[in-house]
Amino acid sequence: MNVPEYFVGIDIASLTFYAAVGQVRENGWEIVIKPKEFENNQDGFTQLIGHLNQNKVFPPEAVICMESTGVYNEALAYFLVVNGYNLAIEPPLDVKRAFHPIGHKSDPVDSKQISEYAYRFFDQLRPWRPRDEVIEQIKVLLTLREQCVTQSTGHKCAVNALQRKVVRTPMAEAIHQEAIKELSKHIKDIEKEIDRLINDDPSSHNLHTLFKSIPGIGSILGAYFLVSMHTAPDPYSYKSLAAYIGICPYEHSSGSSINGKATSRHFGPSAMRRLVYLASLSVCTHQPQFRIYYLRKVDAGKPKKVVINNVANKLLKIVCAVARTKTPYVRGYRSINPSLLIVNQPLTVS
Repeated sequence: MNVPEYFVGIDIASLTFYAAVGQVRENGWEIVIKPKEFENNQDGFTQLIGHLNQNKVFPPEAVICMESTGVYNEALAYFLVVNGYNLAIEPPLDVKRAFHPIGHKSDPVDSKQISEYAYRFFDQLRPWRPRDEVIEQIKVLLTLREQCVTQSTGHKCAVNALQRKVVRTPMAEAIHQEAIKELSKHIKDIEKEIDRLINDDPSSHNLHTLFKSIPGIGSILGAYFLVSMHTAPDPYSYKSLAAYIGICPYEHSSGSSINGKATSRHFGPSAMRRLVYLASLSVCTHQPQFRIYYLRKVDAGKPKKVVINNVANKLLKIVCAVARTKTPYVRGYRSINPSLLIVNQPLTVS
């Protein structure tokens, strides 16, 4: 994407949003259209397009940038892409860190800062595109499943505590038990619907089947990887995927006084990170090649959690290779260094 002439910054809230337009000038960049407020609905979206067209800010010459605010900006994002605008949705923390925390803090000011951020970091902006409908539905159902699992765990802990009390309360215990039963039914229904959505979509079904060929990866974790292929910044890079999940160790050192151990920051989807951890435990127990690696590293003095995290990164490497090559995992596969192969060696007769 070529450097555009206009940079539109949008600061969006639940009911309204502000849009400011900056333009590239000979001496740099400056705001040429002051922030204007619009309603966060279809009428407001149409007024925004009219406002931009009136000021000759057309799609080929502009990029629109906004912060990721969940469902607040979703409808506007779809509307702008349909109308041909180049759109980037950036993490709010990245925008915040680009400016000194000095001066006024308001929606109009934020919209101007987002416009400036888009100009300064244009080469790092990632064009936003809506996910496929099937992938979006699977993502929502996975989130709902995690919420049901969390609630079910809470009820189970409450029942366990009530049953240990000297003075029992049968009604409270019965309500918790009924909630656990109902949530278990919901979880099973959600999993069936996820499987149906995947099986009805050929491309999703093929990729999901490839993921399940990898040891330790079942239907739910495979569905998470399916979604991550459309969500992670670079899904075919296992390092990028590890950073997205939150299991990528980062160095922490400075000078001679700070020399901390490399550790993961635990950012990213916690449910997916937990399932990857459980998959790593499973292969370390049941898969010989991972078991041998685990025991060898532990015997060498490596902490068990570090070894398990290494195994998790190995699994991600396999996931990315399977997704990139579109071929299933081959158990016991060993790669060969091409330099060790002898090409066109003449036959010798003894």
